[in-house]
Amino acid sequence: MVNPWTGEVALRIDGERHVLKLTLGALAELEAGLKAGSLVDLVERFEGGAFSSRDVLALIVAGLRGGGWSGTAEDLISAEIEGGPLGAARAAAELLARAFMLPDGT
Repeated sequence: MVNPWTGEVALRIDGERHVLKLTLGALAELEAGLKAGSLVDLVERFEGGAFSSRDVLALIVAGLRGGGWSGTAEDLISAEIEGGPLGAARAAAELLARAFMLPDGT
């Protein structure tokens, strides 16, 4: 079971359940790896529906790494993500929202 109040999101990859979380270290790694802009720009892209598959992959990798995974984006190229690209995008958006959500739900 994931704890949404700590920013956790569950995602099945190759049939295995993973808990993703954007820790401060994962966020810093994500921001360093962004090809364009900052985390604020990334949030704005998701809010406006203008995110790219690269954005989704970067968020999934950062969340996995924040959850203790030691892989890389290349490890996910041929992975089967439950729900396909849409499922990955939903998980990435939820992960990003939970990372900046206050405990009262705002």
